[in-house]
Amino acid sequence: MRNIVITGATGMIGSALSRLALNKGDKVTAIVRPGSKRLDNLDERVNIVECELSGLNDLSLCGAFDAFLHLGWDKTTLSGRDDVDIQLENIKYTLDAVRLAKKLGCEVFIGAGSQAEYGITDKPISASSPVNPQSVYGIAKYAAGKMSYNLCRQLGIRHCWARILSIYGIYDADTTLIMYLIKNFLKGEDVDLTPCEQIWDYMFCDDAALALYSIMEKGKNGAVYCLGGGEGRKLKDYVLDIKEIVGGNSNINFGAREYYPHQPMYLVADISDLTADTGFVPKTPFKEGIKKTVEWLKEKNQ
Repeated sequence: MRNIVITGATGMIGSALSRLALNKGDKVTAIVRPGSKRLDNLDERVNIVECELSGLNDLSLCGAFDAFLHLGWDKTTLSGRDDVDIQLENIKYTLDAVRLAKKLGCEVFIGAGSQAEYGITDKPISASSPVNPQSVYGIAKYAAGKMSYNLCRQLGIRHCWARILSIYGIYDADTTLIMYLIKNFLKGEDVDLTPCEQIWDYMFCDDAALALYSIMEKGKNGAVYCLGGGEGRKLKDYVLDIKEIVGGNSNINFGAREYYPHQPMYLVADISDLTADTGFVPKTPFKEGIKKTVEWLKEKNQ
């Protein structure tokens, strides 16, 4: 049994991670924003501590802890990703999280990076792929990963950085493409899309949680791991799979929208290092994950 701390625990990945840890018999402490409207995303067994990311440096918790998983990050939406001041603060919050992990006695610190650290690429991405972040968000994630590793090295904490690609599933945000498609198909409304010729790599939230948990258990100190399904398909094929599962009479208007500027056309993870080091392999085929997501959404809206 482990005693673990998670920031960003009310999000899709964080809530899936807390469920997994609890099911494995661990104790989970979730650091959440005061007054968070997403507390219902967490199991009642989770110990909830209300604290802004800006307050991590002054936070004290009772007891000894084993692992710290830092998923919290301010302003992840498009409107905030190029806000230089906010993204700079996120780097500081990450370092504050490392110092808190040391204060709590944690042996391992796992940070959540992003595919945005790589910028635009046309090959499967791995730890050895060149980084070339285009957004302030991607630059900040890269800096946070490098600086938190160095601080962990100084403090004697094992450090791993997980660069996350496209995750979907239970408690996904309403603004994502997959949730937009599911909701519109359920309502029988048409959808206007780009040509959807991108090659994409989606992974179900429970698999993302398992990957992070596996990194916590067996990840190598200083390692960077990419979190994805490890296989790429045309985005159009994912859209058609969702339509097949949801059903209904919605029309899909491919090409009705333009690609946005600097649209990545290829995003696939190379997870060979992750599998070799931790034994992790994704367990949930895309259609199965979509079925679980649709079932959850229907229950939520009853």
